[in-house]
Amino acid sequence: MTTEKIDGVSVTTKASVYFDGKCVSHGITFPDGTKKTVGVILPATLTFNTGAPEIMEGVGGSCEYRLDGTDAWVKSGAGEKFSVPGNSKFDIRVTEAYHYICHFG
Repeated sequence: MTTEKIDGVSVTTKASVYFDGKCVSHGITFPDGTKKTVGVILPATLTFNTGAPEIMEGVGGSCEYRLDGTDAWVKSGAGEKFSVPGNSKFDIRVTEAYHYICHFG
């Protein structure tokens, strides 16, 4: 099931813009202090580094991702999630806008 709305959160109004505007996200904070980002990646092939473990939840569009140390590209779309280990990196390939929620863990 695709998350379409998140209620009861605080939103950072200034966007984080990465890769010359190919990735734009806003931080959200839940009442319990949990932080996530909500954003969009425009068509590109990008490499992201992680600090904490992340779960990427697709809410629109689709992407292909490749985890560090693997050769396989895996497709992920709306309603699907993939996990990325902490202190790692992953490649993401997008051909149509990919809308996501990034859960930090």
